[in-house]
Amino acid sequence: MEKIDINSPDAKSQEIVAENVRQLGELFPELLTEGPTGSSINIDVLKQLVGDASVSEGDEKYGLSWFGKRNARKVALTPSLGTLLPSPSESFEWDLTKNLLIEGDNLEVLKILQKSYAGKIKLIYIDPPYNTGRDFVYPDNYHDNIKNYLEITGQTDEGRKISSNSESNGRFHTDWLNMMYPRLKLAQSLLAPNGLIFISIDQNEVDNLVKTTNEIFGENNALGVVAVVNNLKGRSDDEFFATANEFLVVLAKDRYCASLRGLGTDEDYRAEFKLSDEISNYKEVGLRKTGKNSRRIDRPNMFYPIYFALDSGSLSLEPNENSVEIYPIDTEGNEGCWRWGRETFLTNKDTELVCRQVNDRWNIYVKMRDVVDGEARTVRPKTVWIDPKYDTGAGVRAMRSLFEGVSVFDNPKPVELIRDIISMATSGGDIVLDFFAGSGTTGQAVMEQNNLDGGDRKFILVQLPELLIGENKEQAIALAFCKEHDIEENLAALTAERLRRSGAKIRSENSMLTSDVGFRVFKLAESNIRAWNPFAENLEDTLRSSEDHLVEGRSELEVLYEILLKRGLDLCITIETKELTGHLVHAVGGGVLFACLDNYIATNEVESLAEAIVMWREELGVVGEVSCIFRDSSFNDDMSKTNMSSILTQAGFTSIQSL
Repeated sequence: MEKIDINSPDAKSQEIVAENVRQLGELFPELLTEGPTGSSINIDVLKQLVGDASVSEGDEKYGLSWFGKRNARKVALTPSLGTLLPSPSESFEWDLTKNLLIEGDNLEVLKILQKSYAGKIKLIYIDPPYNTGRDFVYPDNYHDNIKNYLEITGQTDEGRKISSNSESNGRFHTDWLNMMYPRLKLAQSLLAPNGLIFISIDQNEVDNLVKTTNEIFGENNALGVVAVVNNLKGRSDDEFFATANEFLVVLAKDRYCASLRGLGTDEDYRAEFKLSDEISNYKEVGLRKTGKNSRRIDRPNMFYPIYFALDSGSLSLEPNENSVEIYPIDTEGNEGCWRWGRETFLTNKDTELVCRQVNDRWNIYVKMRDVVDGEARTVRPKTVWIDPKYDTGAGVRAMRSLFEGVSVFDNPKPVELIRDIISMATSGGDIVLDFFAGSGTTGQAVMEQNNLDGGDRKFILVQLPELLIGENKEQAIALAFCKEHDIEENLAALTAERLRRSGAKIRSENSMLTSDVGFRVFKLAESNIRAWNPFAENLEDTLRSSEDHLVEGRSELEVLYEILLKRGLDLCITIETKELTGHLVHAVGGGVLFACLDNYIATNEVESLAEAIVMWREELGVVGEVSCIFRDSSFNDDMSKTNMSSILTQAGFTSIQSL
């Protein structure tokens, strides 16, 4: 029976460096060699493969550089020894939901989520600190970030006060970049191949953010920077220009896999579809593409002649005696290209095209219909978004409507803004992640969008439990609300309250609701698996206290969920629990994993318990690899463990481990 301790791979978050080495080795096997700590990359061979076109940290090169960037990379690559503790009592509809609200430092949480969610997130939306001089910028600790987190959030006696990143700080931009870089690096690996990330930011750091994301995601995967007008009148107290907008930086994991749906249209746009036929309403647009008049060298198949028969009024690719030859050429003689290739033309020419003579020129028009595949036509999103629903005031009003007229969060994002992003970038059962959750707008937007279009999207929100301070004017109202309503006095607890109220409101307004409006709460903590930390002056007591590898006082449920995380299983995976021969046994994911974490299994109970687990597996009809895990200290001796392992192995279990 394999024993898991704090140094085992199954006790750690994703080993990101090892995964990078593995991927490089798959691409270029000749790079792999054996180093002092195992598989390593031969840098000399790498230089040969790239023609020695490499540069060192000290070389002059293009890119954004700042003090601490090297350490920021190191922070992102360091595995976490933390875990996430389930809190069903603080959750909403725990047994029904697949949404997550995680209370903790987002850097550690992003590391912990790697095994379970890498490559699975369709959309990431974040609204990080804008670095205005008043924002809190989290100071990461490379050596022990869990301890650092517990101190800053007042969970230890050595608590440290959270402070803002003042403009008088000599490392104003540096501190912000050191915070953002590792988080964006980890976020990139969580995105699905067709995943997208939208980042809200203002003018203070937009330039630095664009350069940083271009480095992490690749400049080719930068889809655009959108100006979102959130204050049409502008802020009159600004010194030179009245600021009326902020920005959305949009990137893809891989632009060639990514797609964006269009946005809904307004009444004026829909009024343009004045023509109609037996199919639908439509308007006419030229088959010749406009905007770029020169003939597209990279699209040669889109430049070809179309023939219009004057006698029959038909269009074809073959001329006849009474036809007119038409090319995609404008009135000034500039060669362009058609919107359609030959195949598309042949498929749609009889129903979707109109040919008409205008001022001695023959033009071909496409019938642009107001309905596409049974749904109202949408329009491609522009790089400037102007709509009253995106105004900052809309977010404040939405918050007040939930919190009895009280503004418990400053400048919350409008729900409609996030809803539009979600509708463009996701569908079905996609997962949406927001690791700067703040007021929880993203969670509410996911629930509302599911309610509107029948989707089954899930959200994962991460929020720091920053303590509310009465001396802070911006937090005094929120603190008073928490005291009045018996809510824990930190921002994460208010986020949870917003989600509860949002879900309840959606349910009250739709008696036929079938979508998920709940959420499971998890909290960042040190691992359930204890590290070896001997006291030289009392080694005997240290050895005795270390007989059980698990932290004293942690519940069976808390240990079980760490097992799921470290094995790369979903935190909302189905768990069925049964009592077998007097012991609680959990079947995870329909039986891919069985776990018995009881404190004591008597020697004479080993055989009956093992056989009961085997029988349950057969009842579940599990096919493929099956694992089983126990608490190491629950066995009397090694013989009991060996017997348990032998019975399960003979029955086809592929992995038997102890904690």
